[in-house]
Amino acid sequence: MRPTLNILSDALISDILDEAKRILAELGMEIRGQTLKERLLDHGLKTTKDGKRILFTADVVKAAIASAPKSFTLFNRDGEPHADIGGYNVHYVPGSSGLKIQDHRTGETRLANSTDFIEYARICDGMEHIAYLATAFSTNKDIESQVSDAWRLYMCLTTSKKPVVTGAFTEHGVKRMVDMLQLFRRDRAELIEKPYSIFTITATGNFRFGEDSCQNLLDCVEAGVPVEIVPVTLMGLIAPVTLVGALVFHCVDVLTGITMAQIIRPGAPVLFGGAPATFHMKAASSPMAAVEALHLNVAYVAIAKSMGLPTQAYMALSDGKFLDAQGGGETFSSAMLAALAGINSVSGPGMLDFVLTFSLPKLVYDNEVCGQCLHFVRDIQPLGDLPTQTLVDDLMRNNHLITSEHTLEHWPKELYMTDPVIDRANRETWEETGSLSLRDRANAEVEERLASYMPIETDLEVDTAMRELVAAGFEKQEHLPELPPPAEVPPPKPVLGRRGRAGRRRAI
Repeated sequence: MRPTLNILSDALISDILDEAKRILAELGMEIRGQTLKERLLDHGLKTTKDGKRILFTADVVKAAIASAPKSFTLFNRDGEPHADIGGYNVHYVPGSSGLKIQDHRTGETRLANSTDFIEYARICDGMEHIAYLATAFSTNKDIESQVSDAWRLYMCLTTSKKPVVTGAFTEHGVKRMVDMLQLFRRDRAELIEKPYSIFTITATGNFRFGEDSCQNLLDCVEAGVPVEIVPVTLMGLIAPVTLVGALVFHCVDVLTGITMAQIIRPGAPVLFGGAPATFHMKAASSPMAAVEALHLNVAYVAIAKSMGLPTQAYMALSDGKFLDAQGGGETFSSAMLAALAGINSVSGPGMLDFVLTFSLPKLVYDNEVCGQCLHFVRDIQPLGDLPTQTLVDDLMRNNHLITSEHTLEHWPKELYMTDPVIDRANRETWEETGSLSLRDRANAEVEERLASYMPIETDLEVDTAMRELVAAGFEKQEHLPELPPPAEVPPPKPVLGRRGRAGRRRAI
């Protein structure tokens, strides 16, 4: 048996879906992408009297849900199965909307460059509990914005063989990025058969899909690339402040995306996703780690699971500015909820500050958080401990169980052993090794992982072709940014403990 959450009754789920379908049939959705709108009309969908909104009848939505795959497999760069997306399988992946990087060497929060991104990708490649990469933050400091989406993807594809979650920044950005992905497959048919990436499609809100989202959805689905439909449902601002009302609005957006994808290409893989937040009535901010937003996440996932659809959510993140008590608490609580809910693709590790800032120390900390959450939701079953008489006898005979055959057999899998970023030492050992704070330990772990990164080889012709695809989109820039080889990663600065001694990279 697997630990799970149960937060909505079947009857309430049915009522929410019925209301969402009613809105789609009566109010409809504004589809601002003209090409996609024409495809929907050619399929037989109708518009409102003014012609501005597309109406999605209940039977069309029902057919789309039936057509959408209940699960699919992501493959790595070599075409090997990597992650099964569906059921209660949980995969953590960094968030992918950062605008800045928090420099762990200086403490400065600033615009990121390509060296920052390469360091991120190298670290993420070795994350044991981060299933695949994301194009986590922008690098507009040294690359033109209209091609920065493809440049981020290039850096991921040449740094790690793991799949990647990404998205296009412009209306016509998908084609270039799909062409890059296809360089690692025999042809388009094999890219469809062995998908290598998931693209994010953002619903605009206010019951409309913008031009960029419409064209990106159309291009991805036609190319066979799986997509996640991610509405930014703002409770109290553009969605009801109450949970059930917000769920209805959220479902309207996602069901629209799923239906359009299935009309474009029946059987297209689509994740029922989201990035909800609340509107803070005093600070005028939009916290994604607010407890109400987390409630909305796990609730819409329950609705998606009632339909058997794969799921995505922005969780395992923090709205705080640093890796501190707020950062750790918000991340662990939301990561655990995501694991219990069985969210298939959890976007968020490494993210701070309303998903605007990425932090490498937080990523290595989050890797451990995710590992513990995955450990918690393992199937619960007897492991030679029912009946317990043998264990009772061992305890009575030896006054401990540390050397019993049962302990020696099971402790390596039953007891989760954290990396040194998590403090498990007694106080004396902690003091002897420098009295390192969480930030000290996380910074040291970043440097150690950078030093241990093992480069992967990319065929020179493939590498050249990808670089040419990026450079072809330049407007003024003449050269792609220079990327540092692993040996040229800047050396770490000494980490000082409270006693003023240089801290060690790993606590013993």
